[in-house]
Amino acid sequence: MNEVKSPKKPLIYYYLAAILLVVLFNMLAMPWLAEHQIQEVDYNTFVSMTEKNEIGKVEIQQQSNRILFTDKDEKTIYKTAIVPDDGMVQRLLDAGISTTGEEIEQTSLLTDILGWVLPLVLFIAIGQLVSRSLMKKMGGGSNSMMFNMGRSDAKIYVKSAEGIKFDDVAGEDEAKENLQEVVNYLHDPSKYKEIGASMPKGILLVGPPGTGKTMLAKAVAGEANVPFFSMSGSEFVEMFVGMGASKVRDLFSQAKEKAPCIVFIDEIDAIGQKRSGGQYGGNDEREQTLNQLLTEMDGFDSSNGVIILAATNRPESLDPALTRPGRFDRRVPVELPDLLGREAILKVHAKKIKIAEDVDFNKVARMASGASGAELANIVNEAALRAVRDGRRFATQADLEESIEVVIAGYQKKNAIMTDHEKKIVSYHEIGHALVAALQSHSAPVQKITIVPRTSGALGYTMQVEEGNHYLMTQEEMENKIATLTGGRAAEETVFGSITTGASNDIEQATKLARAMITRYGMSKDFDMVALETVQNQYLGGDASLACSADTQTEIDRQVVELVKQQHEKALKILTDNRAKLDELASFLYEKETITGEQFMEILKK
Repeated sequence: MNEVKSPKKPLIYYYLAAILLVVLFNMLAMPWLAEHQIQEVDYNTFVSMTEKNEIGKVEIQQQSNRILFTDKDEKTIYKTAIVPDDGMVQRLLDAGISTTGEEIEQTSLLTDILGWVLPLVLFIAIGQLVSRSLMKKMGGGSNSMMFNMGRSDAKIYVKSAEGIKFDDVAGEDEAKENLQEVVNYLHDPSKYKEIGASMPKGILLVGPPGTGKTMLAKAVAGEANVPFFSMSGSEFVEMFVGMGASKVRDLFSQAKEKAPCIVFIDEIDAIGQKRSGGQYGGNDEREQTLNQLLTEMDGFDSSNGVIILAATNRPESLDPALTRPGRFDRRVPVELPDLLGREAILKVHAKKIKIAEDVDFNKVARMASGASGAELANIVNEAALRAVRDGRRFATQADLEESIEVVIAGYQKKNAIMTDHEKKIVSYHEIGHALVAALQSHSAPVQKITIVPRTSGALGYTMQVEEGNHYLMTQEEMENKIATLTGGRAAEETVFGSITTGASNDIEQATKLARAMITRYGMSKDFDMVALETVQNQYLGGDASLACSADTQTEIDRQVVELVKQQHEKALKILTDNRAKLDELASFLYEKETITGEQFMEILKK
């Protein structure tokens, strides 16, 4: 790490350079300026002024072949060329003018100012500006880097400046119920003290991105009507050792001054990760920051009205010392909303836009299965934008449904032109998915089928929508889902006798599902209820890693292939047995490009 040295030495060099420039300026520039201030006249004018006694001083410069002379007041300097004149000296003597060769100098006040005073003032002023700029960067002044290094820079929202309340947060009833206790405590701590109960020092909000953890924290402050300190975990991470710990101290110092209040640390995993315990751990800036956070949380009592809220997507990565009782006592899950939650969230965001009265939010919520609160807000906004593009003053049901498709598969590619053969293949592919799903039990109903290309790269898709909340999946349901995923490729094989690259995403999803059935869900007779795979970062995609021997991995791969192959053969049989319906539905989709679930079922039941 580079040491921040005093800027005195560079400034000394600067001033020396400034003096040298002033000297050079007076040696070179000033004579040139003085020369250009001398008025040149002819010799007759010199003679005439001599006779009229209008000359003050005369300097005869034989080497330069010129005569310098001044007027009577010695304010203006003149020059003229020397002309052979035997009577010149006598005329000068008669006029009482000295010809001793006295040097004529321009010694006016203006000359002194221009030559010495002004350059020095300018250089000193520039030097001071440079010095102040360096001081601001290195540690001088109240806004300097050095003085602000240890400051927390926490965003302070006093008395619910943003006006967020629990009513503004929908779909997280359990989380709001947990946090309501904090609000009640800040409103009336006496009833808790009377029974001897104490509030948790810290509350940890965990859940996937976009579920509303930060909004919940602000809603707690809004309901309690207390100051709210907000800071991200990454803001504690500094280049200089000890600065993160200093920021932690400053944050808690401010919080104690404004108690009762709420301190919110977003993405706390940036500083709260498990300590490595290595030989260099003591010099790790992040670990020093964590140690200071642990110390500060031990150093105050929740009875003084300071409540700490923190949010993270990776609770498993936090240090056990941070999550133990006495620090973060309570963990509040903020999960993805269920059907009723999604419907409530859509209604909250729909209040912010102009929307048709006949919108079925329940249907939209069912179509948006697995969406977070942030994604639902985006869906509503996309619907409003689509209404504006179409020249309407309010959003409709169709706008909301289309916006879901935009979020899932991207915008329609209007300029994408498929050949008739490709269009026919995609039609059979998508109908293959839908037909296999419809002719199996325990499958979600088909909502929509389209062969309009999307910006995500999909040439078409089949949308299935569950009729209600679905928390558990049986082995039969998962096998049927794999069969549905293989239905597109099976339709291509059945009709065209060849295969294309269009099933790449289907293959990926089917393989992932089959592997999870064997390694995680215990749906294999050979492995029974043995966990062969562990899931990490469950809120960030759920990365899985195998925890078994190489021989076991080989057997897993064999069973995965066998399972997918078995369901693929089942899909082929379904489509072969219903070849007439496959052709009829594919022709209808080819003609219409987009059909609804109702249209699909109507043709299927004929």
